Amino acid sequence: MFSRMLSNSRFNPKAGAVDFWHEFTKPNPYRWPILALSCLPLVVIFVWLSSEVHYKEPARPSITYITTLDPDRSDEEIMASNLENQEIKDLRAAREEEIAERKRELYKALGRATGMDVDEIERQAEAERAAENARGGDAEPAKAKRAEGTAR
Repeated sequence: MFSRMLSNSRFNPKAGAVDFWHEFTKPNPYRWPILALSCLPLVVIFVWLSSEVHYKEPARPSITYITTLDPDRSDEEIMASNLENQEIKDLRAAREEEIAERKRELYKALGRATGMDVDEIERQAEAERAAENARGGDAEPAKAKRAEGTAR
């Protein structure tokens, strides 16, 4: 039914194909170059489309959890571990304080050797630390002041 409708229509492709073949078979010296130029846009489009690269989404990584602690520990074991870690933390803090005190003593000795009034510098530093603790612990302004004072 559709072919009968199409054969009676002015949009019949059969007539167009027969007309094309009739004109193409005539001995025309430009028929092959015209055919090549007519196919060129399709070739360019197909080359362009075939050169596109689409990458697949990478596979999601699988996560392997490494547990260093036994997941079946009791509350007593957890508390004992926490107390042991707290003792280590306290020892480290005490050692850091000892090192800081040793540095202060070395700087005092260096200051005395160069003729500076280390007792006055110590009083100023204590006043700055007290003001810093009263403010809430922002150490940057005090450090900037000290650096500014030593630069003069």
